[in-house]
Amino acid sequence: MARIEEMTPEELLKLVQMFAKNWLAHDGCWFLAAEESLGLEAAIELDTRSWSKFAVVEARRIMKEFGIPENGGLKSLEEAMRYRLYAVLNRQEVEWANDHVMVFKMIECRVQKARAEKNLPPFPCKSVGLVEFSQFARTIDPRIQTRCRCCPPDPVTDQYCVWEFTI
Repeated sequence: MARIEEMTPEELLKLVQMFAKNWLAHDGCWFLAAEESLGLEAAIELDTRSWSKFAVVEARRIMKEFGIPENGGLKSLEEAMRYRLYAVLNRQEVEWANDHVMVFKMIECRVQKARAEKNLPPFPCKSVGLVEFSQFARTIDPRIQTRCRCCPPDPVTDQYCVWEFTI
């Protein structure tokens, strides 16, 4: 295998996709181990605490690496969200209600899709998502407020979750 510096754009894209899949698989393995040892409620609590820290680290690194300014408002948030690890794996879109309201939709979620294929109910990720998305957004700009429009355990429709960001 070529060194990263020598890879073609196609090979680099494949590598990024593999890294993202491996990261998500590790997250899932960690969660299952916590759930098996401690139960679902405790695993969700630990997951929430983990995401509250990771979302800040991820946002700061994205801002640094891609020159996204601090306090850049919703436009900066939209740009930063394109670089999140799971943006490589999940189909998502952003809609603008107006200059002060951005709506983020997770159209296809790899985790939820895998659960559906195993005939499992959707993972109830809303409580974790509230912390994750809020922390990520506030790291980009502390003025941003986050509201969940829907997310499991809410019923799944044509999207898995919808988040509203206002400033």
